[in-house]
Amino acid sequence: MTGQSITLQPVAHVIGGRVEPTDDYWGGTQAIIRINGSLFSTDSTKGLEEFSHLEVVFHFHLTDKSDLPLGARRPRDNPDWPEVGTFGHRNMRRLNWLGVSRCRLLKVDGLDLHVEDLDAVDGTPVLDIKPWFTDFGPRGLVHQPTWPTEMLSNYFAPRD
Repeated sequence: MTGQSITLQPVAHVIGGRVEPTDDYWGGTQAIIRINGSLFSTDSTKGLEEFSHLEVVFHFHLTDKSDLPLGARRPRDNPDWPEVGTFGHRNMRRLNWLGVSRCRLLKVDGLDLHVEDLDAVDGTPVLDIKPWFTDFGPRGLVHQPTWPTEMLSNYFAPRD
């Protein structure tokens, strides 16, 4: 199985919201996830308005593909935080350049999904959209080191 590649086709694109990816201040950012009308009809969004949140899988299309450190490094190059490996991060530097975001669903308008707090920028290819089921949330005790909480203290703060 190693070396096997896959081909993915975007199901939608992000319209509006932020135009540049940044590390913080995504709170209150509103955008539209516009589903591809040549592939999907409005039946594809039927019932989606009953959900408060979506889980969105997208491609980090604006990142520098040559910046791919696969070994351990410090989050945001902060010397106060420990070195962690590729799979100990959630940033864009991933072999397949995939992001996962959970955002609020504000409104369904045909094939336009109006969302808030989606940390993807205008033009981002969306690979999949799923309603958030609370039943798929973590089970059992959740724990993490302190550095992610410190690092993300302003992540969903409103942009001034």
